[in-house]
Amino acid sequence: MSSSALDIQKEIEQVEEQIERLREMAEQHDLDVDEEVGTLESKLERMREQAYENLSPVERVQLARHPQRPYTLDYAEQVFDDFVELRGDRAFRDDAAIVGGWARLDGESVMLIGHQKGRDMKENLRRNFGMPHPEGYRKALRLMELAEKFGRPIVTLIDTPGAYPGIGAEERGQAEAIARNLREMARLHVPVVAVVIGEGGSGGALALGVADRVLMLENAVYSVISPEGCAAILWKTGEARDKAAEALRITAPDLERLHVVDDVVPEPMGGAHTDPAAAAGALADALQRHLGELRGMDTEQRRRLRWEKFGAMGAYREG
Repeated sequence: MSSSALDIQKEIEQVEEQIERLREMAEQHDLDVDEEVGTLESKLERMREQAYENLSPVERVQLARHPQRPYTLDYAEQVFDDFVELRGDRAFRDDAAIVGGWARLDGESVMLIGHQKGRDMKENLRRNFGMPHPEGYRKALRLMELAEKFGRPIVTLIDTPGAYPGIGAEERGQAEAIARNLREMARLHVPVVAVVIGEGGSGGALALGVADRVLMLENAVYSVISPEGCAAILWKTGEARDKAAEALRITAPDLERLHVVDDVVPEPMGGAHTDPAAAAGALADALQRHLGELRGMDTEQRRRLRWEKFGAMGAYREG
């Protein structure tokens, strides 16, 4: 069992496979298996309720990393219309870990930008497991500036373990690229909505996250460091990741309570991967609602509230 799935998820998938096999057998041999299927479906519903009623923080981390969870391009297809991808940072190359381009949301043109992971090893290597290089962030900034030029709202979808920490990325200015995005996003005049759809890892996530409204899917996580990394630093062992996940307050309910995120978007029972269409529908509703509210604000008022929002986060003491 991989670390990207809950243990009980494997049991649930086994029952789902049993139901599918029964239905195939019934169709091939003209059998009546309604009673057996009904029993298994009742069992499946109970298992799902038991599994997902009170998830621990580390279990939400596992759900956020589920390999079948919808990614940015999945939502581009199901939530938006007429998505046209734009590539390249006009300086070095195109970074496939970030995708973006024009799209329509409920008939309105928006700029959609998001992290993109792969479904298999070949695609993950091409997309660097969703970890952008500096050229990815520069591409994102180029697209934001394009949206600013034409006065169109920006929607960002966040799903990354973090920015790529390799030597080449550092040599090409990884920290500077992230810092520039933070500054320029804070200055934007157009409405900006960011949504954490899976993992929101450190500055690599925040580089797309300085927005008027920050939303989170119910089973997404948003954190300065992974639970494994935190456990290795504080407890000197990865075995303490459960304790670290609890201490970091990385879940959507915790972050909404701390005013780091503005709204939590509900997911289907079992996670977004169990019913991607329902997850997309909930996300579309939330985006339309928040963008509608932001459109009704004066530009300077919206910018002021954005600054105040991020300025109020955290606590500090002056010595």
